[in-house]
Amino acid sequence: MIGIIVAYDKNRLIGKDGTMPWYIPGELKRFRQLTENNVLIMGRKTYVSLGRPLPDRVNIIISRNENFTADGCYTASSITGAIAMARLFWPDKDIFIGGGAQIYSRTIEMADVLYITEIDGEFEGDTYFPDFDESKFDKTVEARYETTVPYTYVT
Repeated sequence: MIGIIVAYDKNRLIGKDGTMPWYIPGELKRFRQLTENNVLIMGRKTYVSLGRPLPDRVNIIISRNENFTADGCYTASSITGAIAMARLFWPDKDIFIGGGAQIYSRTIEMADVLYITEIDGEFEGDTYFPDFDESKFDKTVEARYETTVPYTYVT
């Protein structure tokens, strides 16, 4: 299974200056629960913004720079290379795509499942989730949370 996992606001905003423009503990907990003990593929910029590999999962970082290395992570020079690596070495694990925008835009057609957190608000930022054909996915609302920043889980 290849799943895209993302949180975005009403305008599909996902980032500002390399960071998330919100802090929602419940959303971060869901991200951890879904990706733990699985493979997480992300772009170099997303990895750099995190500053470290995420624990308890296989981290594969995509970078066009073949000399790029990241302690505690595997690297690949392409999305297809990263997915092939995951399937070869961890065939029993699910593959999650964790961003950023360029990686999402290149993998949306490969995804079996979209794990979306829709943030009920509009934030300022500079990075957006790409448009996609929603009719290709069956939409099931999992849960809505009325917190300081309301949000809805959609799969």
